[in-house]
Amino acid sequence: MVTYQVKVQTVCLLQADTLNNVYIQLVGTDGQSEFQLLEATKVSILGGTVSKVSVSCGASLGKLLLVNVKKERNIVNDSWFPAHAEVTSPEGLSVCFPIYCWISDGAIHSFRAGEALRIFEDHPLGLQNRQQEVNIRKEQFRWKVYLEGIPHCMEADTPAEIPDNFQFSPVKKTEFALTAASGLAEINMKGYASSTENWGDLEDIRNVFRNKTTPMAEYVSHNWKDDGFFGYQYLNGINPILIRQCKSLPDNFPVTDAMVASILQGSLREEMEKGNIFLCDYKRLDGVKTNTINGVQQFLMAPLVLFHKTSGYKMKPIAIQLKQVPAEDNPIFLPTDSEYDWLLAKIFVRGADFNEHQLNVHLLRSHLLAEVFAMALMRNIPMVHPLYKLLILHTRYTMQINVMARQLLISEDGAFPQFVASGGEGMVEILRRSMASITYSSLCLPEEISQRGMETVPNYFYRDDGLRLWGIINRFVEKVLKFYYKNDTEVEQDTELQAWIADIYQHGFLSRESSGTPQRFSRVDEVIKFVTMVIFTGSGQHAAVNSGQYDYDAWLPNSPTTLQRPPPTKKGSSSQEVMLATLPTVGITVNGMAVEWLLSKQSSDFNALGIYPQKHFTEETPCKLVGEFQEELKKLSETIQKRNKCLDLPYTYLDPALVENSVAI
Repeated sequence: MVTYQVKVQTVCLLQADTLNNVYIQLVGTDGQSEFQLLEATKVSILGGTVSKVSVSCGASLGKLLLVNVKKERNIVNDSWFPAHAEVTSPEGLSVCFPIYCWISDGAIHSFRAGEALRIFEDHPLGLQNRQQEVNIRKEQFRWKVYLEGIPHCMEADTPAEIPDNFQFSPVKKTEFALTAASGLAEINMKGYASSTENWGDLEDIRNVFRNKTTPMAEYVSHNWKDDGFFGYQYLNGINPILIRQCKSLPDNFPVTDAMVASILQGSLREEMEKGNIFLCDYKRLDGVKTNTINGVQQFLMAPLVLFHKTSGYKMKPIAIQLKQVPAEDNPIFLPTDSEYDWLLAKIFVRGADFNEHQLNVHLLRSHLLAEVFAMALMRNIPMVHPLYKLLILHTRYTMQINVMARQLLISEDGAFPQFVASGGEGMVEILRRSMASITYSSLCLPEEISQRGMETVPNYFYRDDGLRLWGIINRFVEKVLKFYYKNDTEVEQDTELQAWIADIYQHGFLSRESSGTPQRFSRVDEVIKFVTMVIFTGSGQHAAVNSGQYDYDAWLPNSPTTLQRPPPTKKGSSSQEVMLATLPTVGITVNGMAVEWLLSKQSSDFNALGIYPQKHFTEETPCKLVGEFQEELKKLSETIQKRNKCLDLPYTYLDPALVENSVAI
């Protein structure tokens, strides 16, 4: 007779413990034990308790492969969230079995020992287990076509349909609901939410705005008219990936030297050759059908904006054309025009940027792709695989936040159709156009920066911090994956890894060869680059385009969700009255503010990048590499914070201490 000592610890999480009976079975290469009842322990509402059991067997089980867990209800059924089981053999050898999942039913759940294994090196019993696991997950995580022409998503219409492990924690659920309720209650109580009136003056907007503000939002409200700040936003605001160096003017943007002679020291051609001219082109929005809100037709332009990098290293707009086709009724607006001609032109640009940012840059390129990466992981990669261990914590809450986005933001009665110029058909068309033009290289920051010719632009903190962060993630991923994959042949032999990328190519990039997305992996370095992109997309890139939403969008004139009047067709026709009549109504404004506030609010169970409360890796080397990763992130955070002390406008969105591991909000 031999005896194994088993300890099971629950996660330190609200409601993680159980009052139900839990039974444990050990499975090894040479046999299996009977199920044994785990001793009852005092339940803590905050979890973190340890339960023990001695498992006796007639003979050694050999190398331990599995811990099977079965939960039986007592008077009531509840859920249980164990962290891991630690099994000590008769010889004194301890083996850790990571669990980290909610167990709610009475089925037998199997968990592998912590050592990461690829499919081609597993034991026959292990092979059987990993196939069973993947088969179960493919039933839980089914693909759905939400809209033709955009990435596929999880088949779930409400958060309740998502597997427990991918739902918000009790803490996050409560905080999210309270934040939403308090924001809506405030604007409803003051009678703003349903108002269809126009703003009387900017001070009226400020009176509402000051109830919920941030230091950056306050700065925006006082500096939104400034050309230097207008240009700054295209480098370090929430859409820092549109601006590109301009080597030659587009044919449909006939800016002449005479137009900008009072601004530039030389000709446009000379300034282009010096690398001082930049362009933002919103052609993706051209011809999009716009929304009708409260019976009023809304307007969304597809402008072109020319910028000049000044001798003082500021990025300033020097010409704006609000429609794509040059015409007499489509003038090119200039800083030398009247105050309100120029200001209103910039407002139409910012309205275009709101729609481009929210649908392409934010929703598609971070949220929807992050969901694809997570879905493919769950459908193809078992828990024992090193890729699962590397990526699972970068999927936290992504499923639920996206289901809620489809339910509350982009559905037929969601916030977009109610309050945004492109809501409805226009929104769908923008998403489809964005998807048709997305490329793998544009998701890889070093290549994306180079493609736009933005390598040497000064004061481009998104680029500076982003490239450092990309490098840190890349080095971590490289070391971890090279620990497991010694050569390219092992990559080619890993059928689970190949199934993962094939699923992503089909359901994420819709089998578009022109996207340049890998259809399979042939080399270790290909896997390293792709996994780096996956982690960066869900953490750093999402933070860069999400965290500052309230900062930049709360002051409505800086980022109007929609505009009520058409753009001016001639110069000299704009005024403060025209501007106020063009801005969204009171109701649209405050509802937009409430949504932005909710989507920018960090929860108290936020996990910063590299902070992994769940210990899925158990081997010495990957655990050491996680520590090195955390140390590099800490140093980058310190560097960014030190630099920010010297800046009038600190750039914080890519500070690793403020970047979440996953798309969680």
